[in-house]
Amino acid sequence: MIRQCAMAAALAGAIWTTGAMAQQAPSLMYSQPLAPAAVTQVQEKLRQAGAYAGRADGVWGPDSQSALERFQQSRGLQVTGHLNQATAATLGLGPSELLAAGPTAGPAPGTPAALATEPLSPAAVRNIQRRLRALGFYRGGIDGAWGAGTQSAIERFQQGRGLQATGQINPATAAALGLDASNLEAPPR
Repeated sequence: MIRQCAMAAALAGAIWTTGAMAQQAPSLMYSQPLAPAAVTQVQEKLRQAGAYAGRADGVWGPDSQSALERFQQSRGLQVTGHLNQATAATLGLGPSELLAAGPTAGPAPGTPAALATEPLSPAAVRNIQRRLRALGFYRGGIDGAWGAGTQSAIERFQQGRGLQATGQINPATAAALGLDASNLEAPPR
């Protein structure tokens, strides 16, 4: 998942009621698309790994997508087609690196749905940070900025709840946090 959470960063979960259903349900993601400069970084890393032969141009197309999937398969990672935390780490990219490449006003032309999702509002991120802090998973500031600390806290929370540990907020994670998956800005239930 190339998302500012990644992850940007990137980062996919389904509307679940149990962890077992997660593998079967269609995915719905909450994340922010990466800036073209970050996409270029990912493409360059995929090229260095021998998975991508295209130009590192910051535009995520079918060749980039196929390269990501080939990379995941060749490294024994779960082939999700998303730049999740494990894939980014295996590429040698951290969420803060990808986020530092700059903001984006929206997905680059040609960015597939797997990479072009709605960004979380600062209010939603603050709400997530508050819940993570209240549950003992987050110690950073309640600043509304999705960064490595928030993503790492989400991943630890997911692991602790038996959810797929993507480091991204998804409907199952939102529900487990006591948040409304359709309105992450709403007060917790």
